[in-house]
Amino acid sequence: MDRTETNPYTYRRQELFEPDWTRFPGWQHVTREEWWSAQWQRAHCVKNIRQLRDVFGDLVDDRFYADLERDQAHYATMSMLMPPQMLNTMVPHKAPDTDTLYADPIRRYMLPVASDRHPQWPSHPHASRDSLHEHDMWVAEDLTHRYPTKVLAELVSTCPQYCGHCTRMDLVGNSTPMVSKLRLAGRPEDRYQAIFAYLRTHPGVRDVVVSGGDIGNVPWRTLEAFLRHLFDIETVRDIRLATKALAGLPQHWLQPEVVEGLERVARTAARRGVNLAIHTHVNHAQSLTPLVARAARTALEVGVRDVRNQGVLLRGVNASTADLLDLCFALQGEANILPYYLYLCDLVPNAEHWRVAVWQAKQLQHDIMGYLPGYATPRIVCDVPLVGKRWVDMVTEYDRERGVTYWTKNYRTSHDRDDPAALKRRYMYYDPIDTLPPAGQEYWDAVGADPRATSSPDSA
Repeated sequence: MDRTETNPYTYRRQELFEPDWTRFPGWQHVTREEWWSAQWQRAHCVKNIRQLRDVFGDLVDDRFYADLERDQAHYATMSMLMPPQMLNTMVPHKAPDTDTLYADPIRRYMLPVASDRHPQWPSHPHASRDSLHEHDMWVAEDLTHRYPTKVLAELVSTCPQYCGHCTRMDLVGNSTPMVSKLRLAGRPEDRYQAIFAYLRTHPGVRDVVVSGGDIGNVPWRTLEAFLRHLFDIETVRDIRLATKALAGLPQHWLQPEVVEGLERVARTAARRGVNLAIHTHVNHAQSLTPLVARAARTALEVGVRDVRNQGVLLRGVNASTADLLDLCFALQGEANILPYYLYLCDLVPNAEHWRVAVWQAKQLQHDIMGYLPGYATPRIVCDVPLVGKRWVDMVTEYDRERGVTYWTKNYRTSHDRDDPAALKRRYMYYDPIDTLPPAGQEYWDAVGADPRATSSPDSA
């Protein structure tokens, strides 16, 4: 008997390439100069089905557009918005047809259709618009204080592109038939001053994530002025700039004004001993092209300390050992982007078809170990509501039948600082229902849409 075993994954270097945008009928005459222009990219973002048809021409059947229209009317929590750069990474090796577009991993999360959604459980009963309670932890408008030493500053409520699984779907983007979005009330100048005032009076905060939305939508002069104010607060030692636009609209980060401004900011950070990093969001190796790599390397060359990736585990996109390792090798080896975190998709509405069970995430963490350098092996984390990020192996208790995991916390937040039981309580997270055994699915079928039936005395 042959007992020889082979590794389930074999590394083969895959060099990055820029897909030929002229394979799309609507872009047949777009020049290289236009494609490299951030202004052209923004002006030609695809925002509706008519514009999508103009790009695809007769490559895609009407059944796809009908499927998409049904999703936008009944399920979508994010409006359609894709720069040509992002759309061009769908079916990258040839002109798409209906079947290849349906199967494409980038399409699955950037352009969801109704047939993607789970027919029985499109949403988990515990799904919510602000599943991480970030709004509940606002200490000023736009400023979430969720960890003892870290805050999140949301400068803008828009992005250059909208992902279907967005964890901030409560605030970010245009309203959809499914979700009427919140709106920031104060003037930007007043909101920013309130952020600075809070940081000056809370010296225990040393780490500021500057996000949104996406800072790629903040005018550079505004962003640079905001960062210079942060540098003047001596207790701030880490600043992380969050932008999916590095992958979705790298042209923005290659504009001379932005590159020169980023160099000024990076030099100031270095002089003042502040760690400045960029965090981007890439979920599949297809999204990585030479333009993305050039944007990342340019940021490093002008003095940004690190460019890191925070991806999301998504079924049908990247939730396999091969897809994750391909992504990580492309990030680290080809684009100089450090694989950092892989998140479980949050409990937002109509996301059940994307979400991965905790036990599956633990298996994936096991299976990617040993292939990558230790510093480039991403941690798979569950962002537990009212707790924060926890490595998937940190689960305290696991009811596999009902798909309920229990987690503990070791610090208070602005939400529970006056709650004496906060550090003794167990906090729950829920697996997607269709991944459960029959008894578990029957349980949730009986519970229906009333999550109160699953509450327990020691849960948040």
